[in-house]
Amino acid sequence: MVPMPALCRACLITFDAGARCPACRSPRVTSHAELFTLSIAHMDCDAFYASVEKRDNPALADKPVIIGGGHRGVVSTACYVARIKGVKSAMPMFQALKLCPDAVVVRPRMDAYVEASKAVRKLMDELTPIVEPLSLDEAFLDLTGTARLHGAPPAVMLARLTKRMKDDLGLTGSIGLSHNKFLAKVASDLDKPRGFSVIGAGETVEFLRPKPVRLIWGIGPAAQESLDAAGIRTFDDLLRWELDDLTHRFGGMGERLWHLARGEDHRRVSAHTPVKGLSNETTFHDDTSDLDLLDGHIFRLAETLSARAKAREIAGRVVTLKLKRSNHTLLSKRTSLHHPTQLADTIYRTARALLDQVGDRGPYRLLGVGISDLTDATQADREGDLLDPDAEKRALAERAADKIRQKYGKAAITKGRALR
Repeated sequence: MVPMPALCRACLITFDAGARCPACRSPRVTSHAELFTLSIAHMDCDAFYASVEKRDNPALADKPVIIGGGHRGVVSTACYVARIKGVKSAMPMFQALKLCPDAVVVRPRMDAYVEASKAVRKLMDELTPIVEPLSLDEAFLDLTGTARLHGAPPAVMLARLTKRMKDDLGLTGSIGLSHNKFLAKVASDLDKPRGFSVIGAGETVEFLRPKPVRLIWGIGPAAQESLDAAGIRTFDDLLRWELDDLTHRFGGMGERLWHLARGEDHRRVSAHTPVKGLSNETTFHDDTSDLDLLDGHIFRLAETLSARAKAREIAGRVVTLKLKRSNHTLLSKRTSLHHPTQLADTIYRTARALLDQVGDRGPYRLLGVGISDLTDATQADREGDLLDPDAEKRALAERAADKIRQKYGKAAITKGRALR
């Protein structure tokens, strides 16, 4: 019988497969025939915002926690205790509290999440220079060729990463390890939280065959409806289509689907991929035309964008508002600013004005806010707005609030608009 490589994620020793670690008896064992030969990984922090709140306030440790606004707001994220009871991101707060009435609702603290993200990124950078962040709480890593440097295969170093996250930062993450980016991201979702899943090259096609095509990153409700209409619900369904037929039916997406059905993804992990724009969006549980609710969403999205821009030290000259109506038609409005910005106040006010331009064309099922035409942060918000004499005061107040949050952490400063 050929030994099956195994790794204990508790004490980091390697051994032949077994149900428990022979050294520490931990059941947190990962074993796979290709465990020590794969090097493309996706790391996804577990319920990141909620985990930061629980870390910073131990009294919340065993309680269901929802990050979000007031009664008229929505769920930004929820811990796993709340998720078990049915709470989901973008769910209206009143509905979430019906499902989980004992939940503790915490207002978002983007400054704390940005700082935690930087700490996690520092640990990843120690493993490999090839880290491609996707958001504050997830990233791809390419550890090809690092075994000699670290004296251990990538799988061991990834387990060490999540152990250090837990021990040093009080945060947890899930690892997906495979031979390309697509499969690494699929793997990281297989066993959350604190998971470590492997998809080997030899098992790729058989692994994917019965899986739903919604596993593909970017397949949203509209794309799923188009695929359903073509009788494509699983990867096995995709495998029955010829490349030319898929391309004729779905255009460029058809070619991508043909390759992904076979587990083929030739994109490289890149730490230097130029960022063309930043955006955040939310899909509503129920279609809405409620301006107060839409306004609150725009403000929260603007705060998230601002935090991401500040963390990356970039700014955007173009602000975009995206709306998807109940019939899946898209509305998009954009405007160029006189100077690049990374301020939440400027992004919010610009996007809110774009919503006013759209008028009453709802109800909407999705709302997104983005910035593009990016530049270095040194060029951001350098001059005031002659048509808005209070803009400079608000900018100074926002910068001051950033410094206070960075210094005191839990002394969060939250605007009333964010509680809608």
